[in-house]
Amino acid sequence: MFKNVMVYRMGEGWAPSLTEVEAALQADRFVECGASQDKSVGWTEPRGKDHGPLVESVGGQWICKLMIESKAVPGNVVRRKLDEQVAAIQESTGRKPGKKEKRELQDSILLELLPHAFARQSAVSIWLDMDSRRLVLNSGSQGKADEAISALTKAFTGLSVSLIQTQTSPQAAMTEWLLAPQAEDWPADLTVERETVLKSTGEDAATVRFTRHHLANDDVRKHVIEGKLPTQLALSWDGRVAFVLTDTLQLKKIQYLDGVMDESGSDKDEDRFDADVALSTGLLGPLMDSLIGALGGEMAFGAAPDEPAPATSTRNTGSVPTAADEDPPF
Repeated sequence: MFKNVMVYRMGEGWAPSLTEVEAALQADRFVECGASQDKSVGWTEPRGKDHGPLVESVGGQWICKLMIESKAVPGNVVRRKLDEQVAAIQESTGRKPGKKEKRELQDSILLELLPHAFARQSAVSIWLDMDSRRLVLNSGSQGKADEAISALTKAFTGLSVSLIQTQTSPQAAMTEWLLAPQAEDWPADLTVERETVLKSTGEDAATVRFTRHHLANDDVRKHVIEGKLPTQLALSWDGRVAFVLTDTLQLKKIQYLDGVMDESGSDKDEDRFDADVALSTGLLGPLMDSLIGALGGEMAFGAAPDEPAPATSTRNTGSVPTAADEDPPF
């Protein structure tokens, strides 16, 4: 259910009942795009059953789902029709349309073509952990995450959220783990696996990817010492969950390891949703606790996280700029 995770902290003071959450979401239930509408955003049933509840509670964990539908007209089609209309005006009147008239013509063309455009749908599953005050989004896209946060704050008066920040930045911690001379120096419950992306902070932005490669070796350390810092690092937690940690504290490519799926219980379709939610929340909650602990705990409001410096030895301290957060997954 949760394959790419972005984690937020919910502010204190917002403590609705499940009934109040349901009522708030019902006010903006998802409706497909109209003929001349290019985008529609709204809440849909997380269980997938028509006319079902918009928030589900499984083991005290609340799950909701935001649907995003968009229609796009290819830009080259719009430009071709615009050129045709501009040419027709010039031929019939002898004048060239100005910028304002061209914009009006372009808007008219879009309205004409939108009813024929294909609609694309995507969804963001949202986990509200009211006990831990964590908001977890199943999204690897910042754009979709922003849509979800906007929809949530619109639906719930008094809800404030912010990305979780840790005392040690993910990049500083990943750098230290890669420079560790022994695997025993890695944090408890977390194991560095065999994939990473290292990126230079220089103008060339040189990137090195290691895939299916033992990382506790001098080759990897040499790249880090030369200034290539990790933007992604494959990890596993407690031998149960594998994931890729990014320098922006995203968890990508989450996978449950052999034997874990047996814990999910019934294979019946009607029980699958509850089993998936119970498994995902039951594992990802402790995983995030362990990961945040390995990063020094959550950062106090207004403080700045530690950053790694260009490495000149087998250990790494100090500060350097954080690498860009748009690296593709492995």
